Amino acid sequence: MALKIIISNASPDPIYEQIGKQIKAQILSGELEEGSPLPSIRRLAQDLQISVITTKRAYDELEAEGFLNTVGGKGTFVAVQNAALLREKKMKIVEETLAMAVEEARLMGIDENQMVEMLRLLFKENV
Repeated sequence: MALKIIISNASPDPIYEQIGKQIKAQILSGELEEGSPLPSIRRLAQDLQISVITTKRAYDELEAEGFLNTVGGKGTFVAVQNAALLREKKMKIVEETLAMAVEEARLMGIDENQMVEMLRLLFKENV
């Protein structure tokens, strides 16, 4: 299985975090389904032309967060997600993104009413 991962040298995030964020996004969006096999650590490192240690760290962190399961001798798979927990993880991502947007708005002098109106317009636009 080939993952859609793009490594950016311009990103301030370490490579293992870039990999982790992209795999997590694919799981949360349903692009990677529960039980789907992932490439081996060696295979992904080879495909991305990066260190096996970097790939292992990304997989280890995703496993610690409950997104992946590794079965000795069989490989690494997308973990079965509890629906309520999955919703909470998605909500957390949205909250973090909105918090960054609010901070940016404050820096630019945009008030709460303007932000709410922008959000309303964005929701209507994307329906």
